[in-house]
Amino acid sequence: MKKLLPYLRLATSFSLILAIVWQVTDRLAHGNFRPTEYFAYFTIHTSMIAAVVLAVAAIRALQGKADTKALTLARLSTSTYAIVVAVVYNALLRGTKVLPGDPDYGYNWPVAPNEILHVWAPIFIVLDFALTITLTKLKFKQIFWALLFPLAWLVFTIIRGLNTDWWAYWFLNPNEKGGVTGVITFILGIVVFMLVSASISLGLNRFRRGAAKQ
Repeated sequence: MKKLLPYLRLATSFSLILAIVWQVTDRLAHGNFRPTEYFAYFTIHTSMIAAVVLAVAAIRALQGKADTKALTLARLSTSTYAIVVAVVYNALLRGTKVLPGDPDYGYNWPVAPNEILHVWAPIFIVLDFALTITLTKLKFKQIFWALLFPLAWLVFTIIRGLNTDWWAYWFLNPNEKGGVTGVITFILGIVVFMLVSASISLGLNRFRRGAAKQ
């Protein structure tokens, strides 16, 4: 399995990029591609980050090199994002229109790439970090690094939404039923869930390390 893992990482990295290209080309074919909206989604950003991180980890493994501390932190972060993307999408967003303003196309979104981005790739990313032994033993206080990108994305998204009235996700829109209070509640809930997810990923990774020493 250890010898196969780098190739599984490369395959997952490729599948993430393929899924994004598939969605973009399909939208172009239907005249519904708006790059400033499509590339504003947390799922798309984190999928591109994960594709790079997986590829780097795979190449280092094929070269016989261990993960650096920075790469281990990046893998912890992408594992955290994968959990959040999968849970938030399947709990809050599945079945809703893909993008605002697409009453017809929204329900004809190609299924396969969507499932790759929100289900299958996240499962592999989480298992990959949780079940592999990393050279660097991270401390639990380092889970806060996983919040760095999401918080930056959140600030950008809110500023953009206030200026354009376009919101990547309905639960970030203060004009929805819950208002500002609802948005704040969702944000706090997701931040807590993200920290819990990071703790779970790191905890499983450390358990795997401990089990390997026995």
